[in-house]
Amino acid sequence: MFFVRGRRITYVDAVAIYALGSSEPSIHPSAYVHPDAVIIGNVTIGAQSSIWPSAVLRGDDGAIVVGERTSIQDGSVLHTTSHSPTTVGNDCVVGHLVHLEGCIIEDECLIGVGSIVLHRVRVGTGAVVAANCVLLNDTEVPAGALAVGTPAVIKEGRARLSDIRDGVQSYLRKNARYQSELRRLD
Repeated sequence: MFFVRGRRITYVDAVAIYALGSSEPSIHPSAYVHPDAVIIGNVTIGAQSSIWPSAVLRGDDGAIVVGERTSIQDGSVLHTTSHSPTTVGNDCVVGHLVHLEGCIIEDECLIGVGSIVLHRVRVGTGAVVAANCVLLNDTEVPAGALAVGTPAVIKEGRARLSDIRDGVQSYLRKNARYQSELRRLD
């Protein structure tokens, strides 16, 4: 058991959650942070969200905000710049090995495995960023669009909201299961 901003948090082992100077993470009690994830500094994690093994959320240069019911999957890295916070909305799926830095991901988005989303990028509500996609600085992905390729090509109206919602529900079930069933074996 430990406390983050006065809230009691219980996990199977101590989770790597660090203050940096006066910046302390704020993690909703219903969120799940896997013991092998790392949370540093100015990071906010909303209700029922989940942070999975080897994910790193490093809020040293600015704020990182993860909304409600959002999954940040294994090996993902979220960072900021001093001028651009990183914001991930509600009901988002951020796949394995994703890098988000100084960008805005609006609600109900899917960021595919291995994607890189850079400074001042905005991904609109209901958009999908395909696996291994690279969104360069200042790119805008409209609501409901599909971004594919390296660098990304935007295909408006091609995202399927049902795929995003299925992913959100899957990770809400995993969140509940891991909170109740995960135990460390020595």
